[in-house]
This record gives sequence, C-alpha cells and structure tokens, in this order.
Amino acid sequence: MSDLQAAYDDAMYEYSLGNYAGATERLVAILVEDPQHFDAQLSLAMCHYRLGDYPTAIREGLKARDLKPNEQLVHTNLSLFYMKSGDKTTAEHHGLQARIAGWKQDMNAPATKPADGKESELKMAEAKPKPMKLPEKFPDTPWKRKIPPPPASAHSASKPPPAKPDVHS
Repeated sequence: MSDLQAAYDDAMYEYSLGNYAGATERLVAILVEDPQHFDAQLSLAMCHYRLGDYPTAIREGLKARDLKPNEQLVHTNLSLFYMKSGDKTTAEHHGLQARIAGWKQDMNAPATKPADGKESELKMAEAKPKPMKLPEKFPDTPWKRKIPPPPASAHSASKPPPAKPDVHS
C-alpha cells in the first residue's frame, strides 16, 4: 500500500470519528504531495461542508469537478453545497448534471463477460433450480367451500323474537 493511500485511510478514519478539522489537515497534506488525487479532493470538499464552510466546500468541489467532470458524486456534492449556501438554481443545475452522469455511467457499464474469459471473483455461484413435478390432483381447499346455512330449528321458527321494552312509558 502506498504512503498516499495510508494517509488517505487515516484521513477517512478521522472523518468517520467526526474530527473534520483533523481530516482536513491530512487531506490538504495529501493534495500538496499529489494535486491530482481525486478522492482526497472530493473528501476535502465534504470536510469543509461538514465544518459549515460552504464557500470553501464549493471551491474545493469545483476543483474535484475539474479533475473528473463527468463524475456523478462530484455533481451530487456540489448540488448539496449550493443548496445549503442558498443558491437553489445552481444546486438544481448540478443535480441535473448528477443524473446525466449517472445515465452515462449506466450506458458505459459492461454488458458482456470480461475479455479474459474469467467470471468476477465476487459473483455468487448460481444454483440450477430442481425440476418440479406438479401433482395430478390438487389438495382440498376448505376455505373455498361454501358453508351451508344452519338448519332452522322448530323452536326458533315458532316463536317471534322478544319485543324490546318501551323505555318511554
């Protein structure tokens, strides 16, 4: 693992602990050494956003956009930054750009197997379904049968129902 990757991992650890100022310092150190480090640039913008410094978050996010103009996450973050800073029009623009970038990524997704003929190591083995024999006669379905009405007894048919007492008299 390279030193930059280890430094980036340390910065992300600081970020995960909520120490955004410490993560910012580590990310700036990475960008001094390698100004083209996209992940560090994008993360630096997010650190400034978490610290509440929206103008700096926008400035750093635009630098990330310059590194990868068609990256969906860049435009999503910029949309968030502009919305929080109160610029709804620009936020909607970047939201649209994020959707377009997402569509472009879907179009570029590989639809076939890799050229080397190997399957992905992470793909799960697919089990073939066992053939199933349908039963010749389906079991009874008692919930679908109609229940016959109860037989009328001689006792209930000969007497009328009792009258309700008159409360007003």
